[in-house]
Amino acid sequence: MHLYYQSQGQGHPLIIIHGLFGSSDNWRSMAKYFSKWFTVINVDLRNHGRSFHADSQRFDEMANDIYQLCQHLSFSKVHLLGHSLGGKTAMKLTELYPDLVNKLIVVDVAPRQYHGAHTPMMDAMLALDFNHLSSRSDVDKALAEKIPDKAVRQFLMMNLVSEDETFKWRINLPALKANYIEYMKPVCEDVILDHNSLFIYGDQSDYVSEADRKDIETRFTNSHFQALPTGHWVHAERPQQFKRCVEAFLND
Repeated sequence: MHLYYQSQGQGHPLIIIHGLFGSSDNWRSMAKYFSKWFTVINVDLRNHGRSFHADSQRFDEMANDIYQLCQHLSFSKVHLLGHSLGGKTAMKLTELYPDLVNKLIVVDVAPRQYHGAHTPMMDAMLALDFNHLSSRSDVDKALAEKIPDKAVRQFLMMNLVSEDETFKWRINLPALKANYIEYMKPVCEDVILDHNSLFIYGDQSDYVSEADRKDIETRFTNSHFQALPTGHWVHAERPQQFKRCVEAFLND
């Protein structure tokens, strides 16, 4: 089974990998912008978006999914851009298939072990009884009891779809919860990679610390760093600055 993807543009392939609870739809405007120079492939990771559902979701599996898609599309060399979970997947793909990757862009994540706090969020989503929720506003109100941040709720609700006059989550929430510990694990622990790499991070985010940057430099020996005045959602909070950073790096 191949991942669902959206494709546009011409030129050297650029693969964009979203983060946890995201999808290719979240990156559509960015993909359109970069399609001026590249063939942009916007993927849905397994258990996300329109891609297939699976019981397991390790980083090696997600990386291999993208590798198989590259084989299907006859791509021998690609640029990678990944945010958060997608960034760790991009690093793992670079580790497993170094000859495939030309330039690597990782957005607001380090290769280290994390200690996440998304389980209560997933529990709130799983607890919804859609038989008693007739509108998106009803869903929003129900989620607000456990997820007070409206922006977070709006992001999560991008995964809400209507089927047979009722709502359901498009993402495979049970599998995401069951595999959550896998997403927190480190990647690229015992390797040194010399790919031209750009690590973009939000200076108001706690995902990439000074210690993380020093660690990244030891694993990715040709790494560059760019801080933007944002939290974790760098590309959404400062889209124009983000575009300029990526464009300059890829077109250099």
